[in-house]
Amino acid sequence: MNILMLFVIGCISGFVLFAKVCLVNNDKPLERKYRVSVIIPARNEEKNLPFLLESLKKQTYKPDEVIVVDDFSSDRTGEIARQYGVKLIQNAQLPDGWTGKNWAVWNGFLNSSGDLLIFLDADVRLAPHALEALIKTRERYGGAISVVPYHRPEKFYEKLSLIPYLLGVFAFTSPFERKSSVKSLYGSCIVVTREDYKKINGHYGVRHEVMDDMTLGKRFSEAGINVENFIGYDLVSFRMYPNGIKNEIEGFSKSAVLGMVNLSRSTVALIALWFIGIFLSGFMTPFLLVARHPWMWPFLLGYIIYTLQITYFLKYTGAYGKIMPVVHFLSLAFFILIMVYSMYQVSFKGCVYWKGRQIEVRTRRDL
Repeated sequence: MNILMLFVIGCISGFVLFAKVCLVNNDKPLERKYRVSVIIPARNEEKNLPFLLESLKKQTYKPDEVIVVDDFSSDRTGEIARQYGVKLIQNAQLPDGWTGKNWAVWNGFLNSSGDLLIFLDADVRLAPHALEALIKTRERYGGAISVVPYHRPEKFYEKLSLIPYLLGVFAFTSPFERKSSVKSLYGSCIVVTREDYKKINGHYGVRHEVMDDMTLGKRFSEAGINVENFIGYDLVSFRMYPNGIKNEIEGFSKSAVLGMVNLSRSTVALIALWFIGIFLSGFMTPFLLVARHPWMWPFLLGYIIYTLQITYFLKYTGAYGKIMPVVHFLSLAFFILIMVYSMYQVSFKGCVYWKGRQIEVRTRRDL
């Protein structure tokens, strides 16, 4: 009975961490107050970029300019941007002290003219009302907003991201993070006025950071600029890693440990409770069932409870199909691999690897 109580407490922790904080999406007409610039940093994004640019063409609220910054791509990223007729900037060099994405975003800003800046990763895909909803949401809440997109993995290896992705959602929807005086931003989709961005010197001020989005949120908060985070649900989605499992491991591991370091203790404690329950039920249940051990029933019930909870979360956060929530222990094993690899990189090598680059890391203690 005690172990069953642990599973119940773990599931309750998950419901506390998860909040259905969606973008403002109503029929109220949106007054065109701003010149809107969409800025897209892109490095080897030929598989993703066409989906984003095509979705931008279909927006009910048209941006005034779309800027793609080709971050030293070795594929057809630049060619695709030209085909869509958007403004293309091709980085010529990476200055000392900068990470690649931060330099690309900053270059996009320097070449933009909008009063409202919308920074989008190249893997993002937008529903027709998405830009309108993003602008309405920023107007309602003020300051800077970001969105954790709805994830649309396609191949099996992509679906192994289930647990690490849900933990990322928890990290941004946790009530303790939302009420914190110092908030993080989710880098895939950020909306802010040019005035507020310039107040904190934008990505120039976080030019050396791997976790640029989290640090950017902190800088906004310290400057008295409100920061709010939302889930993309049916408006903003992405497909994170279409380029193979190596790319997926590098992508998650570069932020796994550093992301946890930057969370509040309350959020970390609840995540730990949720994870302990899902870890025990996920890995022990199959063995107990095979052995016909008397404890198999509470463990099986815990496994079922977590499966149902994950299925509910995915209704709002990701299209992982019907099978992956049932075999979530596979994603658990993948997450443990990511954490071990991330700890190795951060603690022993002091750097992470992402898209062919070696990037030195810094934690909150270094800031």
